[in-house]
Amino acid sequence: MCGHFVTGVTVVTSGSQADGSGSTVNSFTSVSLNPPMVLVCLHENSRLLPVVQRSGGFVVNFLTHHQESVAWAFAGRQTARLESVPHHRSAHGLPVLSESLAHVECRLVSEYDGGDHTILLGEVIGLGTPVPEEDPLVFFQGSMRELGSAPAPAEPRA
Repeated sequence: MCGHFVTGVTVVTSGSQADGSGSTVNSFTSVSLNPPMVLVCLHENSRLLPVVQRSGGFVVNFLTHHQESVAWAFAGRQTARLESVPHHRSAHGLPVLSESLAHVECRLVSEYDGGDHTILLGEVIGLGTPVPEEDPLVFFQGSMRELGSAPAPAEPRA
């Protein structure tokens, strides 16, 4: 049933030059405006989770509709290396995807048990819009799509 809820597609990045990493995440939400806080959820076995814990921060990169290949590259257990996509370092030293629609940089504030996921709460310490306004990449019914794109033909239901 959750597949009927449209979500944006992000790549969460973290780490130093030596251990920088990223993971595709659609469990992202704004939590508070004052102070500005967001949350993301990472699987308990995610290789990004210990990187975030060591660095004490993370960046949520909002993907454009042109970045579907980037989203798939950072999804799953065998993900792309951060060096394989254009990126730069924030003022706080965290990796930012240079071609993303926008990004929020966060200081890790708290972690919560979320079953087979860890819920990370971050205070926003930086943000940016590196590219001109473009349509976002969205996820709906198991597929990545452009905003306003027609859904894939539905399979007949019994």
